[in-house]
Amino acid sequence: MEIVAAADSDERGLSLLKVVNVLQRVVVFIHSFTIDKFKGNLQRPSGASQEMPHMGEDDIAAKVKDICQELVLNHEAIKEVCSCLQEEINRGLGKDSNPEATIKCFPTYVRELPNGKENGRFLALDLGGTNFRVLLIELGAKCTMDSRIYAVPQPIMVGPGDGLFDHIAECLASFIKERDLGTELLPLGFTFSFPCKQEGLTKARLACWTKGFKCPGVEGRDVVELLKQAIARRGDVRIKICAVLNDTTGTLMSCAWKNHNCRIGLIVGTGTNACYMEKLEKVELWDGSTDEPPQVIINTEWGAFGDNGCLDFVRTEYDNTIDRESINPGRQL
Repeated sequence: MEIVAAADSDERGLSLLKVVNVLQRVVVFIHSFTIDKFKGNLQRPSGASQEMPHMGEDDIAAKVKDICQELVLNHEAIKEVCSCLQEEINRGLGKDSNPEATIKCFPTYVRELPNGKENGRFLALDLGGTNFRVLLIELGAKCTMDSRIYAVPQPIMVGPGDGLFDHIAECLASFIKERDLGTELLPLGFTFSFPCKQEGLTKARLACWTKGFKCPGVEGRDVVELLKQAIARRGDVRIKICAVLNDTTGTLMSCAWKNHNCRIGLIVGTGTNACYMEKLEKVELWDGSTDEPPQVIINTEWGAFGDNGCLDFVRTEYDNTIDRESINPGRQL
């Protein structure tokens, strides 16, 4: 599920409250959905003892609601979460405070939003979970998209880094061959939805793996270069990588192409993250040009929000159990 919020970047505090409220509504929806599923699928086990205490649908619904109540925050708790989030974002933007910040606020080097007049044919790779997509996109009077989803098998998710990028290159080659695109040199955008420190539009070093991936030999390296090397090993793919970006940035850019007021991109899926347009004067980490426009999209990487314990007051026993059983305990809670 991808959710996009449109808001003025000058009202970031208010925007963050809106975003948290969206997440709150997601939890309430899951809560309601869970109760409905219990009501719709309630069956008494065929071998159940007649002495077994009887619980009707309403009793079970009430019990589920009681259990889920821990997951629903009151308004004061939401305000406290927003306050903590604002504080952590400010720490991430600060040059001296960034090394210790949990929300890293990586500059994306994307400084302008689309105006809706862009046109041409483009390839895109979208990697960020157990599946990834290859897309052929045509922009003109309208946007048309042809895509295919490929699986990332578990052994590849935790195997050598070269194996992952070889798999991506193989699927890309298959997509190009199926659509007879081999004679064209198409520009490609690479959506790599893991925490990265970007050093330019086409250079991004993986900070750490998340979402069940743990391929050795990739952290700290430029993922664009690794993809280029995998493509070169094949020798049958002609593409030009024009940009590497996070899925939040891709979501913001694609929605801004239709809605020019969009300023925040929000992802709620395998993980959660957000990006937003920030003024350069507030980005102490910025090392690029200071010419117009004086702004840059910030990839917050707020999936790490709370890793320092600032959200312990809203954590439940379920959060702690899931964290203990994960492959990255203590991270991305």
